[in-house]
Amino acid sequence: MSSVLDRPSATDADRELRADLVGRAAKLLPLLTANARRSDDERLVAEENITAIEEAGLLSLMRPRRFGGLQTDVRTLLEVSRELAKGCGSTSWVVTLLNVCSWFTGLYPAGAQADVWGERPNNKVAGVLTPSGTARPVDGGYLVSGRWSYASGSAHAQWAVVGAPIVGADGEHTDQGLVLIPAAELRIEDTWFVTGMRGTASNTLVGEDVFVPAHRYLSAVKAIHGEVATPFTEEPLYRAAFVPVSALVLAAPQLGLATAALEFVLEKAPKRPMSATFYETQTSAPTVQLAVARAASLIDSAHLHAYRAAAEIDEAAHHGVFPDYDARARTRMDTGVAVSNAREAIRILMSAHGAASFAESSPLQRIWRDSEVASRHAVAHPEVSAEVYGKSLLGIRGDVTPLV
Repeated sequence: MSSVLDRPSATDADRELRADLVGRAAKLLPLLTANARRSDDERLVAEENITAIEEAGLLSLMRPRRFGGLQTDVRTLLEVSRELAKGCGSTSWVVTLLNVCSWFTGLYPAGAQADVWGERPNNKVAGVLTPSGTARPVDGGYLVSGRWSYASGSAHAQWAVVGAPIVGADGEHTDQGLVLIPAAELRIEDTWFVTGMRGTASNTLVGEDVFVPAHRYLSAVKAIHGEVATPFTEEPLYRAAFVPVSALVLAAPQLGLATAALEFVLEKAPKRPMSATFYETQTSAPTVQLAVARAASLIDSAHLHAYRAAAEIDEAAHHGVFPDYDARARTRMDTGVAVSNAREAIRILMSAHGAASFAESSPLQRIWRDSEVASRHAVAHPEVSAEVYGKSLLGIRGDVTPLV
């Protein structure tokens, strides 16, 4: 089993670019922090955040260089999203999803990519992979109808990638895929009324008999097994395994949220009394000392698992190797461990800081809410991921979910 935390094929230039991009994200933290409560209250990431992030190049991480993108790697997206989440979980989640939807678009035929970026390279793509629509074959393409819930980032996107099985005249499903549709041909229903990640505006996209040309269809069944439509096979990023990438990126905001919670508690501990005890400050209380140690270790573990998974995804893509089932199952497990460890660390820190954690004025309560909601995403579900991995270790494969 590999324990490498960055792909061996990464060059000094790759790491320098990554460090520069993370540095750009860090410079935006005062803005994101200042706008975090407003984004939460208004259920929409502040437009100033999106503009500043775009100007910093952080929405082009997964866009092909052919269209002015940076075309980095999964590890870079993890680190940038993690940094942004220290300022605002909703902003980080939106940036993560917009970037990974650019990656999905890079898997399509050349014509589809040109449709999205040919005239406007800065176009952003939101998406919902759940096959909650239908695609009926017609001359030259498909008529697509459906409702796609939890479309994170759709308020800021010019295109959408959505899931839709192909349905024949007899009602039989002949394939399950993803279609690219201009946002102007869909409508957004305001349905995102939730406790956490409120600012993501993960509303519902609705389409009715939208014509989609055949070149804007991608078979999800084939993509899951490593067969994509891009002709640019020399680009390592778009050789990365479909489900491992789709799952792992969801852990990135969790890493930043947990880190922000730890930094906040450590900053406040020397100034806060330990209520109902003889300890003058939290810093001097063994209860708090043990709690922050446990939380910090869990956060470290979350990072280690996420970075190992990213290294394996990126290195396989560099060499043009599609990981086998067991390797993909371990990536799902690594994702689940990262998510659950970050969530548990936040829970511990909430208790260590005390009841004030839940004050509306405290960033901790928003961090906690954001983590609790985001960590329930189906593709990163820790318990399902553990079942997939445990069965794969015992030689049982393919009987839990196709998303491996």
